Amino acid sequence: MEKLILLMVIFGTCCAAPQDLSGKVFVFPKETNTDCVVLMTPKTRFNSVTTCLRYQSDLSRTYGIFSLATPTFKNAFLIYKINAESDIELNARDGKAYFTSLKLDANTWHSMCATWDSSTGLAQLWVDGKATIKKFVQTGAIITAPIAILGQEQDTYGGGFDAKQSFIGMITDFHMWDTVIPTCEIRRYMEDKHFSPGNVFSWKALDFQVKGQVLMELVSEVM
Repeated sequence: MEKLILLMVIFGTCCAAPQDLSGKVFVFPKETNTDCVVLMTPKTRFNSVTTCLRYQSDLSRTYGIFSLATPTFKNAFLIYKINAESDIELNARDGKAYFTSLKLDANTWHSMCATWDSSTGLAQLWVDGKATIKKFVQTGAIITAPIAILGQEQDTYGGGFDAKQSFIGMITDFHMWDTVIPTCEIRRYMEDKHFSPGNVFSWKALDFQVKGQVLMELVSEVM
């Protein structure tokens, strides 16, 4: 396809500098227990977390969307679709909560934000502009150097991938903050308006590595 960029980067090879990926999407084209995008950050403490992303998939099985692991917690923070129904499992510090009866149609672009407050242990999802109820997951900060991955679910620190849990589809506009951002900011993200970029990971300045075959396309080519 025109302007298709094939990223075949060895796992240990770093980008020279954070890249502005505005107007681009990562394409995860196949079932695999290796291919993923690894995100780098110097931060080693997270008192709270907010993540936002847009994605599309046609999978009916379980799959990991975003996985952050530490040496202590393999699921320090995890967004995981758990079955053919529209249910999401959200993990923090190996605790988990299930958000059910969501509208996550296949072959449709979805905007999703997830929040978790370490002081209360409460988590919440936002899907396509609608907020879920809040549910208890786990309290306590996430500490020590994380490994953050798009497209796989870590069963060990930086690995343990299962092909049957791999993501097949497209991801764009990924941001992560080390706070629970205000509702107004989440709404701006959902409505694709101006918002404050992530201070942990920002799509506008993303430091990443690619493991295996991951494609990048222009948003205009796939939306």
